[in-house]
Amino acid sequence: MLELFLFIALGLLILVLFELRARKQRKNEESSNLPISESSNSSAPAGECCGQHLVCERETLLQTNAQIEYFDDEELDALAGIAPENYTKQQHEDLRAVFNTLLEKDVPAWCRSLQLRNIQLPSDIREEALLICRERRQKK
Repeated sequence: MLELFLFIALGLLILVLFELRARKQRKNEESSNLPISESSNSSAPAGECCGQHLVCERETLLQTNAQIEYFDDEELDALAGIAPENYTKQQHEDLRAVFNTLLEKDVPAWCRSLQLRNIQLPSDIREEALLICRERRQKK
């Protein structure tokens, strides 16, 4: 009789655990369907950068127009679709020249512009851009 009781109790425990798991999964699915500003679990207040990405996902994902912003760098469009390791020395210097003329506050927007234009930064410039973005987020 004790064995039957233990068997039923174990079965009920398993049933409860499966139900809790299913509820958690439904809750996660529901929250993933919410707009970004509602479902974000970042500690940053709404409208502020979460600080986790080169270009803030909050700004990127909330933009509906996806307009490319140019920084007097239209000549860089020739680099679209080319891997950074395949850039010529002149192409790398062109990227460096544009980067060096940017104001710090413009670096995240420039990086987003490059992403929209399918232009990849060489690792050295990318690291510098990341550093500037991190420093700007820490100042806020």
